[in-house]
Amino acid sequence: MTAPDEPSVSDGVAVIEAALPRLPLTPGVYRMLDAKGDALYVGKARSLRRRVTAYTQVSRLSERLRRMVFETRSLEVVTTASEAEALLLEANLIKRLRPRFNIVLRDDKSYPWLVITDDHPYPQIAKHRGERRKGASYYGPFASAWAVNQTITALQRVFLLRSCRDTVFDSRTRPCLLFQIKRCSAPCVERISHEDYAALVREAKEFLSGGTPSIQKRLAAEMEHAAENLEFERAAALRDRIRGLTHVQGKDRVNLDGVGDADVVALHQAAGQACVQVFFFRGGRNNGNRPYFLSTAKQDQTPEEVMGAFLAQLYDDLPPPPLVLLSHEPPEAGLIAEALSLKANRRVELHRPQRGEKKDAVEHAATNAREALERRLAEGTAQAQLLDGVANLFGLAGPPERIEIYDNSHIQGANPYGVMVVAGPSGFMKQAYRKFSIKTAPGNDDFAMMREVFERRFGRALREDPGRESESWPDLVLIDGGAGQLSAAQAVMAELGVEDVPLVAVAKGPDRDAGREWFHMAGRDPIQLPPRDPVLYYLQRLRDEAHRFAISAHRAGRSKALTKSELDDIPGVGTALKRRLLNHFGSARGVRNAALEDIEKTPGIGPAVARKVYQHFHPTGG
Repeated sequence: MTAPDEPSVSDGVAVIEAALPRLPLTPGVYRMLDAKGDALYVGKARSLRRRVTAYTQVSRLSERLRRMVFETRSLEVVTTASEAEALLLEANLIKRLRPRFNIVLRDDKSYPWLVITDDHPYPQIAKHRGERRKGASYYGPFASAWAVNQTITALQRVFLLRSCRDTVFDSRTRPCLLFQIKRCSAPCVERISHEDYAALVREAKEFLSGGTPSIQKRLAAEMEHAAENLEFERAAALRDRIRGLTHVQGKDRVNLDGVGDADVVALHQAAGQACVQVFFFRGGRNNGNRPYFLSTAKQDQTPEEVMGAFLAQLYDDLPPPPLVLLSHEPPEAGLIAEALSLKANRRVELHRPQRGEKKDAVEHAATNAREALERRLAEGTAQAQLLDGVANLFGLAGPPERIEIYDNSHIQGANPYGVMVVAGPSGFMKQAYRKFSIKTAPGNDDFAMMREVFERRFGRALREDPGRESESWPDLVLIDGGAGQLSAAQAVMAELGVEDVPLVAVAKGPDRDAGREWFHMAGRDPIQLPPRDPVLYYLQRLRDEAHRFAISAHRAGRSKALTKSELDDIPGVGTALKRRLLNHFGSARGVRNAALEDIEKTPGIGPAVARKVYQHFHPTGG
């Protein structure tokens, strides 16, 4: 029997029943909240009152929903104009709140796009993530950075568009290496006219919109004409472009002839887990594929139900294409299609093909989903064994749920960075990675750098979560270094009063041979593992990932420092004004040496800005 002060399912039912009279019969979204106010479950309804009433009939609920009702302590609703709008809001709230009893798409990566700038006389082709801006044309999405980088490289060979930043473009005095290897037409030094470059940009946009056959015919005709006129060098260049175009067309593993923009979405479930594989087709080309792993996809939910929950969340921050090919048709396919059409402001069709190459494409995606889930399950088993080995090696109370690995990177003290890499039972947790630009410690003092990183990392953790209630505290800390780095970290932790987090320093052996590492812990003699021990390989992989991330952070900081312009330090002079000055004077040095009258003559630069720029370089010059 339930104790009087212990919550029961009836308490949750009472909360829901008390809220029912206030609920409207209109569409909307409801949220079940626990005692802390955290969302347990988010759902949408055509009629809020009728839908929520179903939760009071506990005997008809699945075990998962009974547990949800058990924990419910309050209810919140938002009304919408239609059920389709409710579906879109539901997907947005699920992705943002991540309720425990919903199927949640846990994907923190943004989608890369290919962008061609339109606000420059010679547009640039580049990779883009994040918010879109005016003055550019976007093509995508792509499944990964690798996929968009491959496409950019191929397009450079075919259309010879520049990929350099505007600041680099404006400062060139001779062609770069990309011109020499026939991947750029060198508009920076006028090796191509403005009209001819604009024609290349139009062709590239036509190709990205699916106009490949017409471009290929046009290039072939131009090549034949050049050969007939004995312009053999031009004919050879056109031949190379045609070969590049053929290569772009033929590299896809899966093709969908006659389909411009479409996504292929296939689901596989096993062992209480679900994987969805999505192939992105845009302009008739395969933009790559990506697996998605869903949490809270329980055995009592059919593949069709899981597919419905996935689709709404997938397109929450992604524009849906006109056609979505599915391995399983969701129960509310019509409603989902209506909601996606509302979001896209055009018709979106959901289709489960029964024959032909569309069905072949879905089956291929389903095979990829099954193989990805099998790899994940196998890796999970192996990962659990490795974490058990780590716990035994370092005397931990149990397998670590969160391992943090720290490393530093600099070149003779310049642009020093410290980094934190995080790993757990599911592998590397890249959304938790952190980099620290070293501010106070000398860049050539590795021990001082390590002290600064630990002071910032754990000092902030103590301020934000003194009770250690979150999952952001590590069960094990690995440091790339020897006894010196370990002592520096220990001193900081002792000053902060954090003495229950195990610290291990990983030092390479003689001649920095991998496989002969020494592991240092406080109060224990250094230890080595046999060269072929799987736990050793695992710890090496953790250390190497931290090293890779540290070098990446250092290079990015160094690149930013090298490309920093003198104009960046002028208060009130933004990107647009800097571009006008650089376009007019050719370089920051030209701006610095210019007279006030010359700066005032720059198009788009008024007298006030001109005086601000001039006084920045001539503080005593009036």
